[in-house]
Amino acid sequence: MAELSLIERLFDVIEYDIVPKTAEGVTKGNKLFGAALLAKDDRSLILAETNNELENPLWHGEMHCLKRFYEMPKATRPETKDLIFLSTHEPCSLCLSAITWAGFDNFYYLFSHEDSRDSFAIPHDLKILKEVFTLEPGGYNAENAYWKSFSLRKLVRELPEADRKRLEERVATISKRYDEMSETYQESKADNDIPLN
Repeated sequence: MAELSLIERLFDVIEYDIVPKTAEGVTKGNKLFGAALLAKDDRSLILAETNNELENPLWHGEMHCLKRFYEMPKATRPETKDLIFLSTHEPCSLCLSAITWAGFDNFYYLFSHEDSRDSFAIPHDLKILKEVFTLEPGGYNAENAYWKSFSLRKLVRELPEADRKRLEERVATISKRYDEMSETYQESKADNDIPLN
């Protein structure tokens, strides 16, 4: 079971580091996906980023975070094996591959592929997994030779009741903020030229 302090830290990064960047990006017409990198040893934030598909349709939250990570000088850039990869939403097939190719051994996410489809009206992750890879929802290996993935909601459900209730309230607060950002995105998406909006 993941440490309570780690789960709380990951929620802090989503709420205080990723959400502000995402809120700004959504007002410009980008989707609401974001990602961050934290040091495993002290959980310090290395980088937080958000979707930037208006610049390039490949700059999903995770991809844009990796782009910015590899723009850091090599001498000061940490090794991926020493980092925690945090994604606001369960990574799509593009981002799963990028996380793998970059050498990360883990990733954590808050919202599932189903949430992306059902709550945020962005069904492409599941459609691509089905159409290209013939995978049903959840059909990829969440733990494999490259990495282990963790659903933050599942980790919260495994906590003792008092901690679970407190963190479920926090998930609800963060989810409400994402619902607001999703509404902004949905209202403006017809105005942009993102291929899969």
